[in-house]
Order: sequence, then structure tokens, then C-alpha cells
Amino acid sequence: MRKEFEHLLQTHIGNMYRPCRSNLILVSFFIMVLASFNGFGQKNIQSAEIRNTSLDYKNYKPSETDLEVSREAYINKLQGFWLGTCIGNWTGLITEMDKIGNIGEIKTGLFYTRADWGLPDQPSIWGQGVPSNLSPVIDFVFASPDSIWGADDDTDIEYIYQELLLANHVSVLSGMQIREGWLKHIKPEEENYLWVSNQQAFDLMKEGVVPPETGSPERNPHFDMIDAQLTTEIFGLFAPARPDIALQMAYLPVRTTASQEAAMISEFYITMFSLASQVDDSMPMKEKVFFMADEARSQLPGESYPAKMYDYVFSKYKAGLSWEQTRDSIYERYQVKQADGYHITSRNLYCNGCFAAGINFAASLISLFYGEGDFIETVKIGSLAGWDSDNPTATWAGLIGFMIGKEGIERAFNQSFSDKFHIHRTRINFPDNGIDNFENMARKGIMIIDRVVQEEVGGGIDLDKNVWYIPQN
Repeated sequence: MRKEFEHLLQTHIGNMYRPCRSNLILVSFFIMVLASFNGFGQKNIQSAEIRNTSLDYKNYKPSETDLEVSREAYINKLQGFWLGTCIGNWTGLITEMDKIGNIGEIKTGLFYTRADWGLPDQPSIWGQGVPSNLSPVIDFVFASPDSIWGADDDTDIEYIYQELLLANHVSVLSGMQIREGWLKHIKPEEENYLWVSNQQAFDLMKEGVVPPETGSPERNPHFDMIDAQLTTEIFGLFAPARPDIALQMAYLPVRTTASQEAAMISEFYITMFSLASQVDDSMPMKEKVFFMADEARSQLPGESYPAKMYDYVFSKYKAGLSWEQTRDSIYERYQVKQADGYHITSRNLYCNGCFAAGINFAASLISLFYGEGDFIETVKIGSLAGWDSDNPTATWAGLIGFMIGKEGIERAFNQSFSDKFHIHRTRINFPDNGIDNFENMARKGIMIIDRVVQEEVGGGIDLDKNVWYIPQN
């Protein structure tokens, strides 16, 4: 019986372009039954001291200028990251690729507006006339406390990287370690929940190619798609308040699937995630988010199209346009007129490059600015904005979820959620039939950060006070 459930859960329905997802509620039921076979419910992780047993903790005398970061608070924040990402991911999947504009063979008509929230979902470009089977209407998708979250492409490669950092006892993964990790934890055949650049990189790995060559334009024609964004944001959280270290850690993971502007965009997100530990807690959420975004913008080359996209979207927000007007204007500017060096349309790609890093970066900035740091509003706008809508929602929900913590998300919705996670929905070869939970995942993150703080940042860990000391540049 257990094998039958495993077979059902691990049956993939994808191809190079994304399919409709299996019903989360139905899948969750089967996973819970499978979990009962594994005795998962018998596990109860206690709030004991977290210590990386492979790390020799050094004595450290903090400087007056060091930033003190609570390890205990960070556990809640990392749980908020994983929970937030899952909420944003699964909610955004309802509208993923429903609306991509009318250029090329695929025409999807007018974009969604705020009024469409709560109304019937419309078919995606691959839905064959059928709306999402996650929900009949555009609304939040949750895994209730007695259910379980399924892994998806916005969480599973980051989960792999976290495991690889721990298993290899390093802060910076080598190209060979990344390749070996992908080959171990990703199914070799198709229907493996890889898309576009990720799939191309994986195919190259199977041929013996090692990152960063797997993401180079010469080897990977999809180097400017969105894939690297989905797989690397977590590196910002592994280097609290030190985006310079986060970018060093993420350099090869980003370039496993991306190059040029797509790599810059991924590093923009990584920078924001790292800065989330640096902003003053007394600031309102809106001010925190805009400070972080402005700091990350300063790292983008001024003449690059990501920098110009940022400036354009922000200018429309400041001018008081509605988010719908701004979204319509970026479609006209970047896909119709191909302004600011963004020339995807001229390449005649499938769905006019609806998976591209660029147009989805512009769309994500709409939900970031107009959401103004509010979790619910940001996910709603991101879901309705168009294109690859599960990715911006997962990104910003993960970031805001980290900032407000697991309890903050629960307060926002006035309810509790499942903290269980099934990595084997999309990936393979993890313990316990791939069933994990957010607290355990957060504790692994703490152990990684211990090593980063001591070996990469040059700071220290006080296990008695349960804090990190982070030297500032």
C-alpha cells in the first residue's frame, strides 16, 4: 500500500513548459497517509540548543560596531520564510501563465485586475481551456495544520542547496558539489519539475558539464530565463546583513542556470534577502522594504535593463498610477516596444518569453512597491499581475514572511498552517521519504549560518547568549 502511495505522489505531469499542478488538497491527503507509515507524527523536535557538530566554535570578542543578531529569533524568521514562500508559491500557481499579453501565437487577452480576486480563474496557456485545479477561483491556497505542503520549483532547489552546504561542511559550494547534488536529488528523466534553463543545465550536467558552464550563453540558450531567481534567494538569508558574503556564496548557484542580466536580477533578490537582517526593526514595514529595494537597486549597473526597469516601475508608483496601469505600461514598454535594451520579443520565443527573467522582474517590482510590505496585499497583486505569477509571489512572500516570522503570517491570516513539507513531491533521495518540517529546516539554516558567520564573515557565535556577532563592512 505504501508503495502505491509513493508512486502516486511521485508521478510527474510536467514537461519543458509548466503543466497544471495536481490538486494540493488531494496530494496532501495522500502524503499524510504516507507520513503515518513513516512514524512522522512521533517526531517532536525540542527547542534544545542548536549546534553545528562539524564546526569548531571559536572564542570571539565582539566589536562595538558588530551587529548582534538573535539566533533564537532567526529560527522563527526562517520558518516564516519557508511558510511564506509556500503560501505565495501555491497561491500564485492558480494564475500562473493565465495572462501573458497578445504577442505571438498565444494570445491571452486583457490582464487581470484587482476586481478579479475571488472570481473564477481563467485557463493558463497550457490549460487547454481548463482553469487551475488548485482552486476554482483566484484566492489563497493553504495547507491546513493537519495537511502538508508539497515542494515546487520555488522551494526544492533551495532545499537541495541547504542540504548540500550541510553535507559538505562548507559555506561556498564548488561547481562539482552542485553538479553532484543535482544529479543525486533530481530525477534523470523528463517530468521532473525542471523547466527551461534548469532543465538545460541539468541535461548538461548529465553530460559532465560543471557550473558555471551550465548557465553560460554558449551552452545554455535559456540563460536569461527566470530560473536562477527561484533557486538562490535563500543565500541572502544565510549571510545576515552581509550581502557581499551572500553574493559570494550564491555566485556559482546563480550561474548554474543564469548569465548576464538574469544573474544581475537574481543577485538583486539575494541582496534584499540579506539586508532584511540589517534594517531597523522600529521602521514600518513599508519603509523597510523600500530601503532594502533601494540598496539592492544601487548594485545594478546603471545602463542595464534591470536597472532601467526598476527606475521605470518605481517612477510610475511614485506618480500615483494604479498597479494595473503600471503593469499595462510595462507590457507596452518592454514587450511591445522593446525599450531599454529588452529585446525578448524579437527572438520569437515560445509564449514570447513569458518565463524570462526580465519581464517577470518588472512584474515582481509592481507587487513589491504597491504591496508596500503587506504580506496579503503583496501576494494578491503578484498573483494578478501576470506572466509567471507564482515566482514573484513566492519571492516576496518568502521575504516578508522572513521579516515578520511564522507567527506574523499566522496573525495576518488569523489562522494556523501546516509546518510539514514534502520534498519528494518534486525531488528524490532524502531521508524519511522526503517528509520534513519548517522548524527542522530552519534549524539546518542556523547551523549553516554559524559556519558562515565564523568562517566567511569573520564574526562570532555566542551559544550562551544565542546570538551572532556580524562585523559590518
